Amino acid sequence: MTLREKIGQLFMPAAFINDSEEEIKSLEGLIATHHVGALCFFHSRASAATNFEGKKKVLYNEQSFERLTYLINRYQKAAKYPLLIAIDAEWGLAMRIENTPQYPYAITLGALPLSKNLLIYQVGQQIAQDCLHAGIHWNLAPVIDINSTPKNPVIGYRSFGSDKIRVTAKAKAFLDGMASCGILNSVKHFPGHGDTAVDSHIGLPIINKSLQNLQENELYPFKHIAKENLDSIMVGHLALPQLEQNPKKPATLSKTIINSLIREELQYNGVVISDALNMHSISKLFTIKGEVELQAFKAGVDILCFTENTAAGIAKIEAEASASEIDEKYQRIQRLKQKALQQKTKHNFANESSLNAAIAQYSLTNYTPNFNLSRFKKEPFQLVNLGTKTSYFTELLKQKAANLVEAINSKQVLIVVNPPSAKPLDNFGLSKEEIELFNTLVATKNALIYHFGNPYALNTLAYKKAKGIYITYQDFKPFQTYAAQHFLEELPSYGELPVNLD
Repeated sequence: MTLREKIGQLFMPAAFINDSEEEIKSLEGLIATHHVGALCFFHSRASAATNFEGKKKVLYNEQSFERLTYLINRYQKAAKYPLLIAIDAEWGLAMRIENTPQYPYAITLGALPLSKNLLIYQVGQQIAQDCLHAGIHWNLAPVIDINSTPKNPVIGYRSFGSDKIRVTAKAKAFLDGMASCGILNSVKHFPGHGDTAVDSHIGLPIINKSLQNLQENELYPFKHIAKENLDSIMVGHLALPQLEQNPKKPATLSKTIINSLIREELQYNGVVISDALNMHSISKLFTIKGEVELQAFKAGVDILCFTENTAAGIAKIEAEASASEIDEKYQRIQRLKQKALQQKTKHNFANESSLNAAIAQYSLTNYTPNFNLSRFKKEPFQLVNLGTKTSYFTELLKQKAANLVEAINSKQVLIVVNPPSAKPLDNFGLSKEEIELFNTLVATKNALIYHFGNPYALNTLAYKKAKGIYITYQDFKPFQTYAAQHFLEELPSYGELPVNLD
């Protein structure tokens, strides 16, 4: 390759499944002209990757998977050198693509007892199979942030939990599962995005911690996952004023942080990839096109993810970087490509149903161990749904415990909470009226809660006044079925709350 072609290999522009023909041709031209090394696929330009919780409508596309495979083939044909194809599939291709297998969120896997980490291995394995079926080489997962802030707007349910040792063990199981199929991984978001209430898509989180504190907490999973098991480390847009002289410089642009912590502290010589460079925490720092790409390159980043100014970035790096700097990064990426492109095995979609059912069984968590469920069921109760008007869980109870389900004058209430959103924005989608109703009911009646969703949503409610609380982290049908069987005392609860609610 020429030096300019080698620079192109460092760039990973975004590709959108629902792009227009004009936009597709534009990306084909970029690939052919500038020899970019990788693409990262997203759903559409109206999705969260570019919309940042905006109000643009995301259109449903029933043919998303077919469109994805069509575009991968088309873009590969436009490339002089084979492209690395990446995607965020933290809980499966369904994170970006309709009508594809969806697995539980990391927080749900975090609730599994450590003795059931084989289920997490199987999740990693099946997600890898699904990615390979699509023609994807690189799953930008897992998240190994330790989520210690309940109001974290961007990590939360994407983290395995609040305990560094459990997070590390579960991340290892997920990574081993993916590795068994030969797909590339990327642990993220270095040096740790868990202890922040700022979304780095929108603003710059400032982590005001000492190196010792980071080493004891945020850096623990990165340090305790064997280096040979890591294909790449993704650096987040996080400011660490106690480590970086410029208190508002993101880690992505900090040579001090990347060199001292990743290359020296972790002794890691693999690929360092940036978080998306279109995110406002970093993109708004620059007005000159290509400057953010140049500064990330200078800081030590090898793969520049979601570059919006590829041509300008290549020109700036060519003008300012030495051939040896470029070649060092290029060689790292080539080693990654050789590993990925030798994987010839093709798979069909894995069947997620039985695996999800097993995870439902072992993740359901009893938050109030002293609550007597048998005693509650001796008297009729009012059945109230919040978040949705009805659910499969409540329909099962109406069928199997019809003699107990009663009208509003009951002294007891079973509140079924189905938060519409896994994210804390706007109270997880719960309305003001629903929150007020919940708070009134738990204050005036003997209340039992079955919660289907992100457990942090309980913090929007007066949940401590409830007598009994069972947490089921997903609203998938297997989870609702198991919860109904649990209520009928046909099955036990095994789960362990993976986060600190307070």
